[in-house]
Amino acid sequence: MLAALCLLARPSLAGQQHPLVVVLDPGHGGRWPHDGAHGGRGLHEKAIALQVAQRTKAELEAQGATVILTRDADEDIPLADRVRIANEAGADLFLSIHCNAMEKREDRKVTRGVETYFLSPDPTDAEARMLAQLENGGPEAVPLPKAADAVTGILNDLALGQARNDSAVLAQIVQRHMVKGLRAQSRGVRQAPFLVLSGTRMPSVLVEIGFISHPREGRMMSRHRYQARVAQALAAGVRDFAEEVLSRRLVAQARPPAAEKTDAPAVNGAGLVASPARTR
Repeated sequence: MLAALCLLARPSLAGQQHPLVVVLDPGHGGRWPHDGAHGGRGLHEKAIALQVAQRTKAELEAQGATVILTRDADEDIPLADRVRIANEAGADLFLSIHCNAMEKREDRKVTRGVETYFLSPDPTDAEARMLAQLENGGPEAVPLPKAADAVTGILNDLALGQARNDSAVLAQIVQRHMVKGLRAQSRGVRQAPFLVLSGTRMPSVLVEIGFISHPREGRMMSRHRYQARVAQALAAGVRDFAEEVLSRRLVAQARPPAAEKTDAPAVNGAGLVASPARTR
């Protein structure tokens, strides 16, 4: 447990430790048409997403992170408010949790698996475009804002550009842990213009944890034991991202130039503060 606690405490430039701040976004909520996808036997995406988010919150908090939910009850939270919650919290990363579904009966019987999305104005394919439209509130929803010059937009906000790059890495790490931890079919890392990801100023991904419309996978996602495995996989993805990306970057920034000597304690790669070397 000590190692996990260290990974979820990010060092500052002063060498001090601060808890990793994670915002979990249980998709949908409230009444139709905001309640999300439906499965057999009364399964609702909004309920499963919230249960998984609450379990993931418990996993991360047990390992030292500060975790905020965009909703903790069955209520409809506008997408803009979900983004605002993450930004005002100064979150280190943002995970939006959803359940996938197919409309056609023949597709519902066979389509299953996990996929993880990061933000892009250019969807991976027609299926990703359609999913983004549904999650955004339908084809009539406000489109993803586009800069007149994408390169200029990134240069004008380097922090936002870095967050977008990190989002792709976060998506890869989360997808890997989800597939391994659940032994689920991988539908890959994909990209689409999700509004809930477009305004966040930190690495952000949207995870489709499975197909609620699939007869077997939908039932599995409703079970507490399976939800616990999903939560463990998501928490493991957060840990790896914190160690491989966030912690190493901050440690590199905190390290003094090689030519200069300092008596300040050094920060090691795990986020621990190491004591200065003793002299004899």
